[in-house]
Amino acid sequence: MRYFLIAGEASGDLHASNLMCELRNADSEAEFCFLGGDLMLAQGGKLVKHYREMAFMGFWAVLKNAPTVLRNINDCKKAIINFQADVVILIDYPGFNLRIAEFVKENLKTPVYYYISPKIWAWKEYRIKDIKRYVDKMFTIFPFETEFYAKHNYPVEYVGNPTVETILNRPNQNQTFEEFCDQNNLKQKQIIAILAGSRKQEISACLPRMIDAALIFDNYQTVISGAPGIDPQYYHKILDGKKIPVVFGKTYQLLQHSRAAIVNSGTATLETAMVGTPQVVVYHVIFGRLAYAIKDILIKVKFFSLVNLVAEKEVVKELVAHHFTVDNVAKELEKLIYHQTYRNRITVGYTEILETLGKPGAAKRAATSIVRELSKKVKQGN
Repeated sequence: MRYFLIAGEASGDLHASNLMCELRNADSEAEFCFLGGDLMLAQGGKLVKHYREMAFMGFWAVLKNAPTVLRNINDCKKAIINFQADVVILIDYPGFNLRIAEFVKENLKTPVYYYISPKIWAWKEYRIKDIKRYVDKMFTIFPFETEFYAKHNYPVEYVGNPTVETILNRPNQNQTFEEFCDQNNLKQKQIIAILAGSRKQEISACLPRMIDAALIFDNYQTVISGAPGIDPQYYHKILDGKKIPVVFGKTYQLLQHSRAAIVNSGTATLETAMVGTPQVVVYHVIFGRLAYAIKDILIKVKFFSLVNLVAEKEVVKELVAHHFTVDNVAKELEKLIYHQTYRNRITVGYTEILETLGKPGAAKRAATSIVRELSKKVKQGN
């Protein structure tokens, strides 16, 4: 079978690469063509476009880069046609992917599958119409998504959460704190980790405040987790002379050896919870106070972070919009670092989240189902 996959950011690259590995295990003749990143490229196949060329977040960023966005969409359409894909598999990234899904369903006979649902249960719920119209099957990774889609009479298949397996099988779990610091030229001093996001826009918006809050605790060292695809010089420009180390490709190790973490809302909050590091979640919003005042109109869920959404209660503190200040982050960090009872409560919440998400093997279950569905279509002559 010929599989065309689209991932538009670092987390999508990771999950798509694992899916590709399992697709090859289930289909020895699998061929791949994709928009994605280095991890997908390592699985083999043709890379049409790297996600670095696609990572535009927010209305203004998309508008400002409209010619590039349109060119990416057109290049993707041509690649799907030229590849003669047996299936198109979309990974999150809804603004781009739903436009491709519409094109495929209206112009080709190729089935469209979605692995890792867009967060339409949080905002832009109207996109359910496009999903029902253009997506043949949805594979979800959060239990609450099944109920959400059922409400819209759209059955989905819950395959488990891929992050469970990624964290379970992460390398260097037995590495000591001293070894980690030595290998990364860090001081032998307890760490506050900063995960500022994977896109330039969110890094520039969040990182300065995150740094200023962490540096208040001068008996700790602050270490930034560098995002894949972001040039180290970009961080140095934001740091503006501050001598704060940036570690690339070792996020899980950094979290494992950190006393606490400041994390920009996204997949990283769930990864941090699975590693077990107490965290405070932050999220920058343009026109913060105004946006927060009308959030109940725009946002359909009670929480912003995946940690609290899965738990269905507040496990970690969320500092969103105008609440995301240096002072508020510092106050929460103080509790995370020094108050053991508070830390224990968070750890218990993390354990409950892991139980909710279930066993590892999400990519394998999704791949098995995809190959089975495609085999049925081939036998039926569709």
